[in-house]
Amino acid sequence: MIDITVFNILKNVWPMILIFTVILSSLRIVDLIMHKKTFILYEELMMLGFIIYVLCLFHVVSFQDVSWSSSNFIPFREMFRYPLFSTLFFRNVIGNLLMFMPYGFFISYFLKLNRQNIIFFLSLLVSCTIEFTQYLIGRVFDVDDILLNIIGGLFGYYLYRMVRYCKDHLPIFLKNTIFYNIVVIIILMCIVGYIYRILEVGII
Repeated sequence: MIDITVFNILKNVWPMILIFTVILSSLRIVDLIMHKKTFILYEELMMLGFIIYVLCLFHVVSFQDVSWSSSNFIPFREMFRYPLFSTLFFRNVIGNLLMFMPYGFFISYFLKLNRQNIIFFLSLLVSCTIEFTQYLIGRVFDVDDILLNIIGGLFGYYLYRMVRYCKDHLPIFLKNTIFYNIVVIIILMCIVGYIYRILEVGII
C-alpha cells in the first residue's frame, strides 16, 4: 500500500523534481563558486531533500484523489471510522502521520529546535493552511488530518532529537564533515535502491 502510494506520487512529480533539481542545483553551485562559500555535501543534500519533499507534499494535497472521502469537521470521527490495518486506515491515518514526519524533521534540523511547542505550532499552521486551501478549491477539509499531521510533525521532531543525540555522543574522530557526508550518501543510496526495487517489480 505504501509502495504504491509513494510511487504513484513520484510517477506524477518526477518531471517537476528533475527541473527544480537542475535549476536550484545550478544556481547553488554558481553561488558557491562566485562567493567562495564552503561546499558541504550533506547540508546541500538536506536542503535539496526538503525542496523535493515540499514538491511531493504539494502534489499530494492538490491532486491526490479524494473521491473516497468527504469533509469532516468533527475531531476523531474519521480516524476511528476505518477498520484497523485496512486500506483506508493506512491511507488516511498512517498516511497523514507519515506525510508530516519529514516536515517535522527538516524544520527541526534547519532551525535547530530544542522545544516541541515550536514544531507543534508550525505543523498546525501549515496543516490548517493545507486543509483550508483544499476546501476552497473544492476538495475536502478534514480536521482529523490536521491532528494527524501535527502528530506526524512531532514524530519528525523527536526523530531529529534522536539523531542529534546520537550525533552528540559520537566519538570525536567521527564528528567531522566526511563522516556526515558518508552517512547521508548511504541513506540516499538506500532510497534510490528502494525506488529501483519497486520499479523493477513493476508496481508502476
